[in-house]
Amino acid sequence: MTSGAPIVDGLKGEVILKRFEEPDEIRVFEKGKFELVQIGGMTIGRATYEPGWKWSEHIGKAMGVTSCSVEHVGMVLSGSATAAMDEGRVIEMRAGDVFYIPPGHDSWVVGNEPYVSLHFMGAGDYARKHEK
Repeated sequence: MTSGAPIVDGLKGEVILKRFEEPDEIRVFEKGKFELVQIGGMTIGRATYEPGWKWSEHIGKAMGVTSCSVEHVGMVLSGSATAAMDEGRVIEMRAGDVFYIPPGHDSWVVGNEPYVSLHFMGAGDYARKHEK
């Protein structure tokens, strides 16, 4: 007979609290960083980009590509950014927006305020080859 308590991270019924102020990993690149927290079998990321940041210039260029191949599900916490799909569609994301962005896009910060977002899908693969 089992108690029915879920097993998370191999610890039955264990409650785990983590903060992005103490991430498991930080991927730093020009004009930005991507902090990662591993919890409950998931990888969650927090992206922080300064004004002037652009994916194709500050991440893709070092990888030799112009389009991000990562699929994202996330939420904007502050600032604004544009996502431009390879097929031509362009969207702007602002604080409070929950987003899904398919592979095949570029992105950049809009305005003079830093952009901060949480990433619930795609975080483990994002900026992996460009990490310092």
